[in-house]
Amino acid sequence: MSVRIDDVDRKILAELQLDAGQSLDDIARKVGSSKTPVWNRIRKLREGGVIGQNTMVLDAEKLGFDACFFVLVRTSEHDATWQQTFLSALMARPEVQEAHRLAGEIDYILKVRVKNARAYDEFYQALISEVKIFNVTALLSMEELKSSTMLPL
Repeated sequence: MSVRIDDVDRKILAELQLDAGQSLDDIARKVGSSKTPVWNRIRKLREGGVIGQNTMVLDAEKLGFDACFFVLVRTSEHDATWQQTFLSALMARPEVQEAHRLAGEIDYILKVRVKNARAYDEFYQALISEVKIFNVTALLSMEELKSSTMLPL
């Protein structure tokens, strides 16, 4: 289903990106509409797949997840069976916050959030025991300068 998005939809989406927990009345007031049309637009955007699941953003460090690693993966395997095994291994690990298949020398990049270096090593050992990987390079993030899920609407 293709969804047409106009300026009011963009304003609604911008408000939802800022705070999805705000009331429909607040969103309607901020976008210059009333509650029912805003609700209908949000419903249309959900049904069209523009809006996905609602979640809360948690503070990783306050919860003890102090280490963020960017893991560069190179493989010599590219067949469907290997890819499915790799994908299954990633999906089974909550430490993997993001995974991307890349063009270029590196095949995949993972964003892995763990409590410390020892926890990363446990993740790494488990991954390589399940999946044949040619080369893994882990880069520890020293400081997060910017993190956002917001799209530039």
